Amino acid sequence: MPYVTSNGIRLSYRRQGSGEPVLLVMGSGAAGHVWTTHQTPAINAAGYETVIFDNRGIGASDAPEGMYTLADMVADTKGLIEALGIGPCRIVGTSMGAMIAQELAAQYPHLVRSAVLIATRARSDATRRALTEADLALRESGVRLPPKYEAMRTVLEMLSPATLNDDTSVRSWLEIFELTGGGVGGGGQAGVDRAGDRRGVLRSIGVPCRTIAFSDDLICPPHLVAEVADAIPGCDHVEIADCGHLGNLERPRAVNDAIIEFLDKH
Repeated sequence: MPYVTSNGIRLSYRRQGSGEPVLLVMGSGAAGHVWTTHQTPAINAAGYETVIFDNRGIGASDAPEGMYTLADMVADTKGLIEALGIGPCRIVGTSMGAMIAQELAAQYPHLVRSAVLIATRARSDATRRALTEADLALRESGVRLPPKYEAMRTVLEMLSPATLNDDTSVRSWLEIFELTGGGVGGGGQAGVDRAGDRRGVLRSIGVPCRTIAFSDDLICPPHLVAEVADAIPGCDHVEIADCGHLGNLERPRAVNDAIIEFLDKH
């Protein structure tokens, strides 16, 4: 993958396909290539160019020391858009990537044509705050849990009962997560989830947006995704059944249809 210098660091990126550009922003602890499993082939086939990249702290991009802030991640992505000359572009973000997309749409609308916000939220409720603080406490303790345990914990947090109750499917997921370290990665990105309540910021967004919620998402449950849709003027909302936080991998066809239908309109 080539590199671009943005906000004082190097970010690795990849462009595929032809047509108007769609920038895909990945969530925490995952590299940009995760999009290539299901999303970029479908978006390319729909007539768009896709741009994926590794956020700071993950993959081939630079990993500065310390905890990162949402402002850091937004500045990185803004610089990438400007360096590649693709603005205003359509943006698709998931989880942390959707938080970044929210801020770009609010602060730099000249760079954003429209945004699809997948598995997103504008704030943490008591349960989500507890999850974040527990994860941070574990990281700070220096304890390294066995990969088999991490894999099981990740499967329970990230997938739906429909997948967990399917023996063949859950065995495959457990094997994947155990081989990849149970989803642990991008340590500095853990600080991004402490951004506070952003609903006031969302009310200033003027570009077309769609939120996509997953019915069984424990990390960004549907009621918190709906808050984002309610805060953004004119934002529409889609909920997809039988998937958890990794719905773009659990139910890729439904997710791709929801993304492309919106991109074609905006």
